[in-house]
Amino acid sequence: MSSNQAAAIHRDLDQGDLIVITGAGGFIGGALARYFHNMGFTRIRAIDKKPLPNWYQRVPGVECLSLDVSEKDNCTRAVEGAKEVYNLAADMGGMGFIERFRVECLRSVLINTNMIEAAYRAGVNRYFFSSSACVYNTTLQQDPNVRALKESDAYPAMSERGYGWEKLISEMFCQEYWAERKMKTFIARFHNVYGPLGTWDGGREKAPAAICRKVIEAKDQKTGKIMIWGDGSQTRSYMFIDDCVKGIDMIAHCDDLIATPINLGSSELISVNELVSIAEKIGGVKLQREYDPTAPRGVAGRNSDNTFIQKVLGWEPRTPFREGLTKTYAWIEQQYFDRKMGKPVVQETW
Repeated sequence: MSSNQAAAIHRDLDQGDLIVITGAGGFIGGALARYFHNMGFTRIRAIDKKPLPNWYQRVPGVECLSLDVSEKDNCTRAVEGAKEVYNLAADMGGMGFIERFRVECLRSVLINTNMIEAAYRAGVNRYFFSSSACVYNTTLQQDPNVRALKESDAYPAMSERGYGWEKLISEMFCQEYWAERKMKTFIARFHNVYGPLGTWDGGREKAPAAICRKVIEAKDQKTGKIMIWGDGSQTRSYMFIDDCVKGIDMIAHCDDLIATPINLGSSELISVNELVSIAEKIGGVKLQREYDPTAPRGVAGRNSDNTFIQKVLGWEPRTPFREGLTKTYAWIEQQYFDRKMGKPVVQETW
């Protein structure tokens, strides 16, 4: 398949079939619920452990349940009558959360073990699991000019402690439920998803949102300064939310990808210093940079090798980072000033 010819999505799913999305009170899960709703699917059950008023977005016409799916009985309730399940629930955040709360990240394994068993018992046709690029061998990510990581680079295993190891063992559950029990499972390794309606403050936010907020704060408070974690040389690829939900749909409906982990991320490598420069240009400001070498910074570099997704789907995430960050900055700026005026906003607190 040519790289400019995306595979058609063939869904064995009627518009009245039930789609279940866990983690739907969060950023990606909420966006996925809206994506399917906008496509005309009429039965969507959104699940999240947060109280309903704290959900990032609630889609009209979508059944919304506040359930902790780390608990077995709640998983059984969540998947009742489901044709497809998209498990995006996890206790996670940006690098500040992942490095400081490894036990909480590891405990997310309870979510996938209980959810996948409940889905199997309910006769679910397709089960999607949101994995992460944190599964990749950390010894391959020690240089900011990192070689892009291909799917086979997860082994020999040396994942990021806590979050990465939980994702890797959960991938194996998905593979074995297909091998032994013939339930169709699908696994996407997300690479740093960002965009409007995501976490932007409170400790769980990722670098694009954090940098946008810091630039906005510096402008508003007229400090002229910005604090950067690490030395600014660390690199990542960042995927815009619209690309993410489209990729989930394509992956979960491609039988060539059953029980096969695949990268879902942009291949555009950006350093933290470059990220700051782009945010400064969007904000129309130039700030003095200060660096905190003691702050969490993660691996030195990580990028997505998209050879496999291009081969199988004829597609890859394509939103240029500057374009996606411009939209994200505008939304965070509105959130920032809404909060300043006492209006309710989207954010996450520890």
